[in-house]
Amino acid sequence: MSSINFNHSALVALDTLKGINNDLGTIQSQISTGKSVGSAKDNAAIWAISKVMESDVGGFAKISESLNLGSSSVAVARAGAEQIEGLLQDMKGLIISSQEEGQDQEKIQTDIDRLKEQISSVTNAAQFNGVNLLKDGAEMNVLSSLDRSSTGVGTSNIMINRQDLSTATQYVDTSGDFAFGDTVLYLDATQSRTLTLDDPVAGVAYSIGFHGLDADDSSFTQATYQSGNTAAASEPLAYVAKSTDTKADVATALAAAYAQYAVDNGLDTNVLNFTASGDDIIATSTVTDGTDTIDVHIDTIVSDNNVARGVLADVDAIDVTSVAGATAALDTIETAIQSTVDAAAAFGSAEKRIDNQIEFVGKLMDSMKAGISALTDTNMEEASARLQSLQVQQQLGVQALSIANGSSQSILSLFRG
Repeated sequence: MSSINFNHSALVALDTLKGINNDLGTIQSQISTGKSVGSAKDNAAIWAISKVMESDVGGFAKISESLNLGSSSVAVARAGAEQIEGLLQDMKGLIISSQEEGQDQEKIQTDIDRLKEQISSVTNAAQFNGVNLLKDGAEMNVLSSLDRSSTGVGTSNIMINRQDLSTATQYVDTSGDFAFGDTVLYLDATQSRTLTLDDPVAGVAYSIGFHGLDADDSSFTQATYQSGNTAAASEPLAYVAKSTDTKADVATALAAAYAQYAVDNGLDTNVLNFTASGDDIIATSTVTDGTDTIDVHIDTIVSDNNVARGVLADVDAIDVTSVAGATAALDTIETAIQSTVDAAAAFGSAEKRIDNQIEFVGKLMDSMKAGISALTDTNMEEASARLQSLQVQQQLGVQALSIANGSSQSILSLFRG
């Protein structure tokens, strides 16, 4: 039945054309943006996954920057260590020459001193972005990875140990009060320091250590101590705390131990003196000339030197102007060279590990980007074919709608005579 009020064919053709136009708009958008999933409404699950992966790619980009900074810092340290090793080899040659008869040891010592200065210069200059791995300090942590799991996101680090290649002995702060267990009190002309004791522990040997009353270290040598139930007679500066001792008792006992030591060894207590004052012990120096220095520390552990020292500290004391000094210098330089070789090897290993991680992070980022592309990018070959198909369908749809609309005209022929 034909009707002038309702044209079913035209409505069907119109709906079909609307669908074709909608699909055509979608495929044109995918072609113009290059994204088949450009927003959450396109495919919520795929869009969410892609956004998480994009966030991780951004994080790994920052990690790559951190790794490159770390690699540069370690590379500078390695180069510095290798340079120092070469300088030590030169110094070894001079030390060997100094042991030959007829050599001018004074001039050789001058050359050795210049090499010492150069080693210090290299150590101080071997820094990158303010990080110097050839000096004492905490280890350096290089951010190396972003670790995602079902429980959350974390990070990983590559730890780089510093290798202290300084030649000088490093002293702590030279003023103020020092708590029991602090490393060193560095005293010179008419200085005094207060050492505050912690609560004593029964059975532990508390001891006073000192080193180098004179510049040539001839007046005192570093005392060694042992902990135990009693203080050995050969170690008069060690006092073993009793269970009933207070801090004041330990301070008094340590001061008395030094006073007895001074008497037994004919020492002038005006030069170095310890006095108990309640819970504290006062260390006082009244040296006789400007070259005298004293290191003092109170400790609870066995230690032959509680001063912070670089591994090349003994190199600074090399003196080949005497036969004994030249002989001892050879052992010192061998130890220093091996320590420097070990340091350079440690930096080389760390640098290689960082470079491997940089390579891995780069490949990981490429893989993640490829994964995001596979999930969200438009397949341009398929989109091109689809576009051509939809354009043809659109033209046919328009033609079909035109035909359907023309069918109403045939009703007029029924009323013509």
